[in-house]
Amino acid sequence: MLSVKSIFGCLALSSLLFVTPVSSQPTNQDSVVTDATTQAAAENRRTFSLDDINNRAQHFFGDTSGGFGRAVERVFSEQGEPVGYIEGSEWSAAIGGGLRYGRGTLIMKDGERRPVYWQGPSIGFDTGVNASKVFTLVYNLGNPDAIYRRYPGVEGAAFFVAGVSVTYQKAEGVTLAPIRTGVGVRLGANTGYTAYSRNRRINPF
Repeated sequence: MLSVKSIFGCLALSSLLFVTPVSSQPTNQDSVVTDATTQAAAENRRTFSLDDINNRAQHFFGDTSGGFGRAVERVFSEQGEPVGYIEGSEWSAAIGGGLRYGRGTLIMKDGERRPVYWQGPSIGFDTGVNASKVFTLVYNLGNPDAIYRRYPGVEGAAFFVAGVSVTYQKAEGVTLAPIRTGVGVRLGANTGYTAYSRNRRINPF
């Protein structure tokens, strides 16, 4: 017959054999670091980096000058990383008052695409004619369908960098930065707006 001492000894041995190891749990600090890393990765997935834009622009234009790279760097320094861009072409003309027509494709970081047409008038000390490709950086656009609206030009925001022109257009928190290169680039002290639409429109107003 087992003694009371023997019974308690067996129970103690059994408890040692069948104890479930306690898994290590992450600390609050570990969770914060993980959350921050995940959020940073998600942010990077929603925007284009400077290298992304330079590579895509080089493919679009066939070749990019140093002026284009410096212009993009300036836009990045002022606006940050874009959520999308528009590859397109346009023609424009002006003698004091002018018109601009274009068409292209909006491409978002998540792969969403939209056809885009644009047209608009300009008034000011602006003279010239050109037909060119346009690469437009897009900021703060949550819904790609929200691209279709009027965008007033930002007074005093236009600049030249080694034959490359950049202008800023803003509406309801969304900023567009059209970048134009090549001979015939037209840039002056003009005011006006550009209307972006799903379909081509002859009337610029």
